[in-house]
Amino acid sequence: MCKQILKYFGSLFTIILMVQCSSPEMPAPDRDTTKILFLHHSTGQLIWDGKPRGIDIVRNWFTEVHAVPEWFIDYNSKNGTKYYIEERAFPTDKPYGWKNYPFDYYNIWVKNAGTEPYFEQPTLEMLTPNFDVIIFKHCFPVGQIEEDTGNPDINSEVRSIENYKLQYLALRDKLHEFPNTKFIVWTGAALVENKTTPEKAKRTKLFFDWVVNEWDQDNDNIYIWDFYQLETEGGFYLKNEYARNKGNSHPNKSFSGSVSPLFCNRIVDVIENEGTETTLSGRIK
Repeated sequence: MCKQILKYFGSLFTIILMVQCSSPEMPAPDRDTTKILFLHHSTGQLIWDGKPRGIDIVRNWFTEVHAVPEWFIDYNSKNGTKYYIEERAFPTDKPYGWKNYPFDYYNIWVKNAGTEPYFEQPTLEMLTPNFDVIIFKHCFPVGQIEEDTGNPDINSEVRSIENYKLQYLALRDKLHEFPNTKFIVWTGAALVENKTTPEKAKRTKLFFDWVVNEWDQDNDNIYIWDFYQLETEGGFYLKNEYARNKGNSHPNKSFSGSVSPLFCNRIVDVIENEGTETTLSGRIK
């Protein structure tokens, strides 16, 4: 019996090694490569990973290759393109804090712009020379939006529509300072109904409707991937069937796997066609 068990695990280990060694890798970029940077936290990581399938479960445990880079490796192979994508947690938990709301992008990239990092976080002056496309997003606490006071403050961390709008307008002006870099902004990750209130959920929809319909401008270097629409399908909440569970606003693996290719579609369309061949959610028109 012991020999049979050892033989079984030996065979399994061999399979794991074969899968690991045969897994495709994102080639190192060179001067002709279009370089893409994805800045995110946990929800973004789930989309980056996608949904493991069969033996890919083993690959996801033992290699660095996940759904988004795999998609680009396949696309490059089929189309003769040289697209390189990497991901980073931004801002990092230490020393800045695990916060990626409108204030935080404004704080790091606008208020504290320059050639030196702010609390060890790279500014746009540091990132744009190295990347052709920069993608950034907010995690679902962005939807914990308080009622406006009538006294907006661009330097406030209070999450309100009035503050968000000032911070987004300042960010738009800043992004326009780098016309040779394309920026893709995710509309915010949504909350499940059990983790918010109807009032906050309505404010969240109002804000991201404003981002899509008013803040975003034609013929500039800023593009939208409408993740909020994908999660809510026009409603106010992350749909329960797309969530990890009714009390957890992280998307589940099935949903993550289904929208990961849409994210990739949108990136390539922005690069190749100025975003004209896909919808804002990444579906081919």
